[in-house]
Amino acid sequence: MKKLINRMYSDYLMPSRLGYYDTLVRTAKERGYDQLSLREFLCPPPAEGRGLSLVHRHDIDSDVRTAAKMFAIEVRHGITASYYFRLSTLDFGLMREIDAYGSEASYHFEEVADFAKRHHIHDPDVLRSRFPAIRVQFRQNLQRIERTLKRKLVTVASHGDFANRRLAVINNEILLDPEFRARCGIACEAYDDDLLRQFDVSISDRPHPVYFHPLDPLAALGRYRSICLLTHPVQWETNWRESTRCNVRRLVEGLAW
Repeated sequence: MKKLINRMYSDYLMPSRLGYYDTLVRTAKERGYDQLSLREFLCPPPAEGRGLSLVHRHDIDSDVRTAAKMFAIEVRHGITASYYFRLSTLDFGLMREIDAYGSEASYHFEEVADFAKRHHIHDPDVLRSRFPAIRVQFRQNLQRIERTLKRKLVTVASHGDFANRRLAVINNEILLDPEFRARCGIACEAYDDDLLRQFDVSISDRPHPVYFHPLDPLAALGRYRSICLLTHPVQWETNWRESTRCNVRRLVEGLAW
């Protein structure tokens, strides 16, 4: 019951947390952190070495409206970030704005989970045996987004779906094949071990009442030199319509699967 109450509060009653995000961005800037997109972070550091860095990664699971508000905060403070959009949240107008500004807009992929649900697969070994077909679908989706945006996407981020958790098969397993990754032209997936080792700490937002794990990003400033912050806009401001749509979709997909 407590979990349900917390979920209802997060989805429909929670006050906006965007003021905190503005404070975080401003404070990190005042303390000398370079606030970067993942794409920028992958560029070779300057000759004198990389200084304090805070990489902002936004996974747009839902709520494009709040994502646009977070982008506006970043523009106001002159920083950049990475935004990863699912097929269900693609907003090419916003993505072009993000790209024109100098931030990164790319793909939040979930073909493995989608395939499992669409074909009613409940066995992880059977699902993995279908990876060749799933990779074809991933590449088609990636190329369609690239054609629409008229640019190459060099980083992508795996989405986590309830089907992935039940099957213990994560979406980014399809990118463990280096030849396939090279054919797609992907330099980095956001959960790559080689990438994550470059950060002193990786922080993710959480729903009410936890908010962050493993610590509050404001508390990490000055304590860690290199920080990766993963955020989901839906957890920063309530959006009744989006929350209801996602909850209904999750219920329907679970029953159908």
